[in-house]
Amino acid sequence: MTLRVDDLRVSTGGRRLVGPVGFTVEPGRPLVILGETGAGKSLIAQAVMGSLPRGLIASGAVSLDGARVDALPRGAREALWGRRIAILPQEPWRALDPLMRNLSQVAETHAEVAGQDWAQARTLARADLADLGLGAQAAAARPGQLSGGMAQRVAFAAATAAGARTLLADEPTKGLDDARRNDVARLLRRFVEGGGVLIAITHDIAVARALGGDVMILRDGEVLETGPSERILSDPQSDYGRALVEADPENWPFWTSTAAGAPVLAAEAITVGRGGRALLGGLTFALREGARIGVIGPSGLGKTSLLDTLAGLIEPMSGRLLRHGAGERPLAVQKLFQDPPAAFAPLATLAEQFRDLARRHGLVPQAIPALMQRLGLAPELLDRRPAQVSGGELQRLALARVLALRPAAILADEPTSRLDPVTQRNVMAVIGEAAEEAGAAVMLVTHNGALAQRWAGTVLDLARHAVAAEGVVVQTPERASAA
Repeated sequence: MTLRVDDLRVSTGGRRLVGPVGFTVEPGRPLVILGETGAGKSLIAQAVMGSLPRGLIASGAVSLDGARVDALPRGAREALWGRRIAILPQEPWRALDPLMRNLSQVAETHAEVAGQDWAQARTLARADLADLGLGAQAAAARPGQLSGGMAQRVAFAAATAAGARTLLADEPTKGLDDARRNDVARLLRRFVEGGGVLIAITHDIAVARALGGDVMILRDGEVLETGPSERILSDPQSDYGRALVEADPENWPFWTSTAAGAPVLAAEAITVGRGGRALLGGLTFALREGARIGVIGPSGLGKTSLLDTLAGLIEPMSGRLLRHGAGERPLAVQKLFQDPPAAFAPLATLAEQFRDLARRHGLVPQAIPALMQRLGLAPELLDRRPAQVSGGELQRLALARVLALRPAAILADEPTSRLDPVTQRNVMAVIGEAAEEAGAAVMLVTHNGALAQRWAGTVLDLARHAVAAEGVVVQTPERASAA
C-alpha cells in the first residue's frame, strides 16, 4: 500500500487555504506534518480522506497503490473508510458517541466495518482498550466520563479497529501525559513497522522524533520544507522551522519566581473524588498571589477533578477549601477548561458570546479585542460559531474570556494541549504576563512534564500517590546551572 498525493489544493470561495502540496508515503516510513495552529494540517488529512467540510473544495490527485481515489463516486470512496484508509480525528469528544459505552464504540468498528461477529468484536475491543491502558471501568464508561487523554485513546482504538493499512492520525497524542504519549507513539511505530502507511499530524516535537520517517513543516497552507526527520528536527532550514524546534518546552529556560504574596486559595487535607469514588487524598497546599504551581500525573488520575474541586464545581469528599483576600471576591477563581468546544455555546457566534460576557460583567468594550491581539487571534473569528474555528484558536478565545475577568486565581486545565510549540510558548507567556500584572496565582494542569518544570515555580506531582496517601509532595524542580 502506497499513498501518493499530487498538487493537492484546498480552497473556499476562490481563496486558497492549502497547497500546492505533494508527497508519497511508503509502507514503513511515516510522514509527520508539523505546523502552527490553523496552518492547514488537518485540511490535508481531510482532503486525502475525502471528508472536507461543506464549502471547502479539494483539487489535485490522491492515489492508493497507484489507483486514483479522489475521482471515485462518494459512496465508493466512503466504502474505503475503515477498510483501506482510516482517520483518527483531532477532537475525541466530537468523534465518539456521547451516549454509547466505550467498549461498544470500539466493538462496533470490529463488527460493522471489519465484519466480526459481535461476541468476537467485544473480545477484540477489550484487548484494544487494555493495550492502551484502559481497563474494565473505562470500557464500561461513556466518553464524557473520561478525561481528555482517556477519550483520545478510545478514539484511537475505534479508528484502528478494522485494520485499515493507511492511517491519518490527526494529533493522536493530544492531551496525553508523557508516558501515554510514548505508548501511542510506540503503537504507531508498530503499525508502521508492520507495513502500515502513516501520516501523523502533531504539535509535539517529541512525537515527531519518536516516529522518525520524514517531516513536512507547513505554515499558512504552504510547505516550507520536507525531509528526513533527523535532519529537519536538528537543522531546519526555514526561519519558522527553527522557531518551531526552539519552542519545544525541553528548550525553555526555567522560570525565576518572585516572592509569592498572600494566599488566595488553600486546601487543607482535602480528598478529591467524582461520582462517589475517591481519586486523590490528603491534599494540603496554598495557592498564593503571583505563584505558579504545575500539576502533572498520568491521564485519568484526577488532575481535572482537582481543578473542578478548587473551582467549586464539585465538593471535596473531605477536608476544607478556604479562600482568602482577593480570592474571596466574586469571579476570583476562574477555570480554563480542557475541552474548548464544550466550553462555548455551539449555536451562537463568538461575537454574541463575548458581548454577553461584557454586558453581564461590565467589561470595557476594548478589553476583548486587546486580549485577542495579544493572543494572536484575528478579529474576524468572532463572526464564526465555535465549530467553525480550529481547536487551538478556540482555546485561545477561551483564555481571552478568562483573562477578561481579571481573576485572582486561574485554574488552567491543559490550556496548550491543542497548540503548536510556537503558539504554546506565546500563550504560556501571555498567561504568565497577565497573571503577574494582576498578581494572580496560576495552577496549571499539563501532561507535559518539561513544560511544568520550566514554566511553574513549583511542581505538584500526583503520579506516586494513591487515594489513601497522607499528602501530596510538593516538589521544587531543580534548576539547571545554566538557567
